Amino acid sequence: MTTTRPDLQGASPRHTQVAILGAGPVGLMMANYLGQMGINVVVIEKLDRLIDYPRAIGIDDESLRTMQSVGLVEQVLPHTTPWHAMRFLTPKGRCFADIQPMTDEFGWPRRNAFIQPQVDAVMFSGLGRFPGVSWRFSRALDSFTQHDSGVTLTLTTPDGKGETVTADWLVACDGGASTVRRALNIPFEGKTAPNQWIVIDIANDPLGTPHIYLCCDPQRPYVSAALPHGIRRFEFMVMPGETEQQLRQPHAMRALLSKVLPDPDNVELIRQRVYTHNARLAARFRAGRVLLAGDAAHIMPVWQGQGYNSGMRDAFNLAWKLAMVVQGRAGQGLLDTYQQERRDHAKAMIDLSVMAGHVLAPPKRWQGALRDGVTRILSYLPPVKRYLLEMRFKPMPQYRQGALVADPAGKPGPVGKMFIQPKVTLESGEILRLDDVIGPRFAIIAWGNNPLWGLTAAQISHWRGLGCAFIEVVPEVQIHTSQDNHPGVMRLGDSDNRIKTWFADKSASIVVLRPDRFVALSAIPQTLGPQLTRLAGALHLAPVQESAGCPHSLQQPEVA
Repeated sequence: MTTTRPDLQGASPRHTQVAILGAGPVGLMMANYLGQMGINVVVIEKLDRLIDYPRAIGIDDESLRTMQSVGLVEQVLPHTTPWHAMRFLTPKGRCFADIQPMTDEFGWPRRNAFIQPQVDAVMFSGLGRFPGVSWRFSRALDSFTQHDSGVTLTLTTPDGKGETVTADWLVACDGGASTVRRALNIPFEGKTAPNQWIVIDIANDPLGTPHIYLCCDPQRPYVSAALPHGIRRFEFMVMPGETEQQLRQPHAMRALLSKVLPDPDNVELIRQRVYTHNARLAARFRAGRVLLAGDAAHIMPVWQGQGYNSGMRDAFNLAWKLAMVVQGRAGQGLLDTYQQERRDHAKAMIDLSVMAGHVLAPPKRWQGALRDGVTRILSYLPPVKRYLLEMRFKPMPQYRQGALVADPAGKPGPVGKMFIQPKVTLESGEILRLDDVIGPRFAIIAWGNNPLWGLTAAQISHWRGLGCAFIEVVPEVQIHTSQDNHPGVMRLGDSDNRIKTWFADKSASIVVLRPDRFVALSAIPQTLGPQLTRLAGALHLAPVQESAGCPHSLQQPEVA
């Protein structure tokens, strides 16, 4: 793997602020986000290079927004196929569920196919932008200990020598078989599916048809997925009595492919592998100075493509909080909100993935017949079609406790949900996506009024010390004339009328966005001040000095 800076092979023992165990997608995203915030990070990986074979094949709009947050989305997009539909077929080929949401409220297509090794490589290359981030491959973790002020990791190098790394914090992104989770005796609750599946990836796609099809064949359910760069993925259920060794035989492989191809011999095989579906959730995501993320915290069946995306949500939720704690901007209590916010949603995604698996391959034969009959009737109902097409069945994250200020009366509202990302117009006339204007920081956004009104001088100083952006959004036609300007407030034009539409459906006219773009509180000008005081407590904010501001640059560094 070519890098911009050599792997620290043979490095002497050293200290870092954050050690990340695992150079998979979650670990790489954590390292990129922490690196851009100026945090010293060491990524430790047991393999000698990044995994180079296809694994996950679906990346959603939330994950692309996370890539955008570290300035890498433009490098990722060439390895994706946007607007990728998922279609469930009956044994006779009738499509009974067509999932192709066309909304882009978060700034990117909802469903996208992608090639994971290429995207992982983009994230790894991105680490070269940050002088405080380094990596050590071919390092086996022998043991670790933690104390009040940090964690000590004992590693073995490729030549069998011992190596020690000390860190203020350890983020374990070391997969479903997490050594760290096991050492901490954290239960991994759930179950393993009784059947296995074999995945076959083929170059120069012999079918060429777009989208992904889940074929509910009672004899042998299978999946056919078109991927970027001319790759086709097939997945077949392993039937009782079959072994991986048997299925790897040429005649067995030919029999499988003959179900989906007229000429099963004329293919360019990339790889084949048998895997098991697990649905498990860690009892805790934090133990002292150790945090679990990605598959180390939760694993789920692949049927909704949410394993990878749930890991990205973990990284986005945890990285900004950990950065604030390391920088002394917030107390350690902020890290407890990571489990409060992420665990319940991870469980919801596990349940959704298990349900989708049962739709594809029902445990009982009669359940498949019932599914086919019921879906034929329901397909004539427009609300059902919209429910599937718009992917309304997908549980969207909504945090009801944690680093936020919920409605005291418990009324539903925007707090705890991700804010939209429309395009906005700057006073210069430039049109950008909202996140590219805000940058990696908090933002207080007001519709058509001054977000500073009603705040005390101390509050304004406090939030400016955190690097918070104060933003007034106005109709796009107003942004082209200098008017209603307020010192220290950024004016943005509502390019597509989407922000006004969003606020028009709410009882508030001001929102506070966290760095991960979730709404931390909503208010009107008269209630913003008291609400900000409550939010400071929920965030465990430390007193802020004027010299301790977050990076204010709105430009993301380019990939080296």
